[in-house]
Amino acid sequence: MESACVNRSELVVTTSVEIDAPATEVWEHVVEFPELPEARAWYFRLGIACPERAHISGRGVGATRYCEITTGTFVEPITHWESPRRLAFDVADQPDPMFELSPYRSIRPPHLDRHLRSTRGEFRLVPLSDYRTRLEGRTWYTFSMWPQAYWTLWSDSVIHQVHLRVLRHIKRLSEEPDDPEVL
Repeated sequence: MESACVNRSELVVTTSVEIDAPATEVWEHVVEFPELPEARAWYFRLGIACPERAHISGRGVGATRYCEITTGTFVEPITHWESPRRLAFDVADQPDPMFELSPYRSIRPPHLDRHLRSTRGEFRLVPLSDYRTRLEGRTWYTFSMWPQAYWTLWSDSVIHQVHLRVLRHIKRLSEEPDDPEVL
């Protein structure tokens, strides 16, 4: 995991995996992918938003990608479409980052009110030797809870785990396209 402060208000988290498939095969699963397996990690089961699937409406710059997570749907207009190298998007709308666990039916704590805001994201595919590909997932976000240095350690870690869930799913789909367990 790589994390950096882009400017005073925007941070970026980068995560990567290596895939035993050429970039042209990986690309198809980056653009959209079927249902992910049920989340097993404890933090997803305790309410952290968990990726479930992604689909796209249209092709190329101007298309819209919809990334569905357990709390709702990210709406992501495509800003760069460089097949099979880079898919980048802005975040036009996003759901809550988590479900609040509480014995009360309708609680709305302040930390759910846009303190963590994804601004944009991208996937980069880097061809390696022998038809292998490094797939990088990158998320830019803003965070406004104090003390920021403390809370961004947690937000970076959560975003990294979200990236890993998606990147590992793309890896499985790319490396084992005919395996019925993958689909």
